[in-house]
Amino acid sequence: MGQVTTRLIESGLLEDQKLTYVVMGARYQDKWIFVRHRDRKSWEMPAGHIEPDESADRAAVRELFEEAGVVSSSMEVICDYEVTVGNRVEFGRLYYVTVHELEPQKEFEIEELLLSHKLPQSLTYPAVQTILFQRVVSHLSPSG
Repeated sequence: MGQVTTRLIESGLLEDQKLTYVVMGARYQDKWIFVRHRDRKSWEMPAGHIEPDESADRAAVRELFEEAGVVSSSMEVICDYEVTVGNRVEFGRLYYVTVHELEPQKEFEIEELLLSHKLPQSLTYPAVQTILFQRVVSHLSPSG
């Protein structure tokens, strides 16, 4: 894997067709939601691929349900982002989500759910998730 760089992009500047991922900074009962994939030992913000013929908003709702059991929430777009790994460039959309209701997780790829006041130490994609998480936090407290 080559060098990873993450660049934040003001929402509305990218065409939706360029987006391939969604990432959600999701809070439930004043704690952040992080998930651990069954094939990994590290933590991630809820996230996933946008399926063909699916909007980014719809993908965010679907991924939140599949990964964290979110059945009721309100969400807002924070920004888009670009991730470059070596010569490959991909784009995604970052959301802030207030989770109102969770259901027990179904049988998907997520092994464990973590509710935390801060970003976990062991991240699957630290070069990307640290920047995205910091952007969500700054969105909630723009003055500092």
